[in-house]
Amino acid sequence: MVMRFPVRFSALFAALAALALCAGTRAQAQSTAAQTSGNGTYIAVDPLANVRYDNRSDVSLGMAYDHMKAGPTLLQGSNLGGLDLSGSLWFARHWAVEGTGRAYMGTSGAGVNDQNIDGPFVAQYLFAAGPEWLGPHNKHGALIAHAMVGGAYGDFQRDLRGNSPSVVDFYNNQLAPAAIIGGHFDLNRSARWVFRVTPDAVMTHYSTNYVPKISQFDVNFAISVGVEYKFKKKR
Repeated sequence: MVMRFPVRFSALFAALAALALCAGTRAQAQSTAAQTSGNGTYIAVDPLANVRYDNRSDVSLGMAYDHMKAGPTLLQGSNLGGLDLSGSLWFARHWAVEGTGRAYMGTSGAGVNDQNIDGPFVAQYLFAAGPEWLGPHNKHGALIAHAMVGGAYGDFQRDLRGNSPSVVDFYNNQLAPAAIIGGHFDLNRSARWVFRVTPDAVMTHYSTNYVPKISQFDVNFAISVGVEYKFKKKR
């Protein structure tokens, strides 16, 4: 009798301790699960994780601005607004062929005249193509340079009421050689979508067909702001 009591007491104590331990562990697990369920699970997502610069082609569209002189001797320039649509076909890691079509419209200052022509409408339509080079880049953005040649159509006589462009010192309506030198500042928003800023120097070679005949190069500034989309097909 003396020996059985401690044995039974020890066995009972061990059973109660094990039960308490199991109960405590289960309660802690339930508390942790409830806390996790209540607070949710944070998952980090990087929208730029799949930026690779290995797309075969891309296209961009932007709101555009162009400064232009509508005549060879005008002191006043014209500030034109429009659209810039461009596309590229990449054939190497750093090299592509880019083409662009741009339309700019607005009004221009006019030379002194006796026809009361003031602020007539003018427009310039550019189309050009040439090499494009991918410069420094990472998943956040890229610097891209291009040099393109093509043509420009200048619409200068639409608002002159049938008068010769010589009355306001304008160029004649014409198709002229043009070149675009500049590039893109790209800010990636995802693997496919890019915020794009495109500053350029635009060179045109317009002339007049009235006396005195003048033919000259004009270099002006243009810029567009818009978006680019990279197509999924890879090189």
